[in-house]
Amino acid sequence: MKISSYAALMQKKPLEPFQYESKKLGDWDIEVAITHCGICYSDVHLIDNDWGMSTYPLVPGHEIVGTITAVGGKVAGFEKGQRVGIGWQCGACLNCEMCTTGMENLCPEHRDTCVGNFGGFARSIIVDSRFAYDIPESITSEAAGPLLCGGITVYSPLRHYDVKPSHRVGVIGIGGLGHMALQFANAFGCEVTAFSSSPNKEAEAREFGAHRFIPSADPAELQKAAGSLDFIISTIHGDLNWDAYLATLRPNGKLCFVGVPDSAIAFQAFPLLFGQLSVCASVIGGRAMMKEMLGFAARHHIAPQTEVTPMEQVNEAIRKLKENRARYRIVLKN
Repeated sequence: MKISSYAALMQKKPLEPFQYESKKLGDWDIEVAITHCGICYSDVHLIDNDWGMSTYPLVPGHEIVGTITAVGGKVAGFEKGQRVGIGWQCGACLNCEMCTTGMENLCPEHRDTCVGNFGGFARSIIVDSRFAYDIPESITSEAAGPLLCGGITVYSPLRHYDVKPSHRVGVIGIGGLGHMALQFANAFGCEVTAFSSSPNKEAEAREFGAHRFIPSADPAELQKAAGSLDFIISTIHGDLNWDAYLATLRPNGKLCFVGVPDSAIAFQAFPLLFGQLSVCASVIGGRAMMKEMLGFAARHHIAPQTEVTPMEQVNEAIRKLKENRARYRIVLKN
């Protein structure tokens, strides 16, 4: 069966219509007719080969929502006509220590939906059903897509690093990831601070759940936050004065990276030492964490702010994302 999609045929080039021969349906596989697929900035990095891991032709897309059209012989818990979602990860060994302790995202044999595979900017996809997720009825398909990557990316560190309702949480960058991080941290019961270089985002940041807004381009404003936070999530891919953000942490505080800065990250050791501070990172989440996140989002009415665009306008959507004009996630629709 031929699958119609949009692919980057070369590095840093616009996507073009592309057809490929679908793999055969395996015992554990499901075939999904794609209705929606979010555009994550990771897709942009893959198209441009910013991480040096892309192969072409490359069909991006890993925030996939659609309807099951076929099921393999060993598939359990899914049936034709059911709505499901697929995120960044599409497979793992399921036997190693990481997999058997619920951290499939750290499996050394993890497989990614659009790295080495053709992703979700397409009409359909065949994937391992064990890495597909039932979408709660109250979550719309356009909202579900970004939750499957962006949502789990900011939810997982809150859980993994044991953030409590009594904690004061900061979010650096109020964009595609950050606006969901504000919502999750607020729903956790935390006091939430938004850091943004765009002062005009203050009203929206407060609507998303921020109790305090700090215009981070102003060093004096940043300094006022000294010693006030227990946990910070950095969602950006730019370079900042990281020592200034360490200074906003309380003793035993953590600065957690979920975005990848452009340059190497450097810190002075003394603030870490005398504040007993930690610098850490987090990457998506295992299967149990993904199911938990979707349930939490449904229960607390957490959803990304989306712009829905026809799939055939994918290049215009990517250009808008690159120009930082998206508010806040773009979702492609077939």
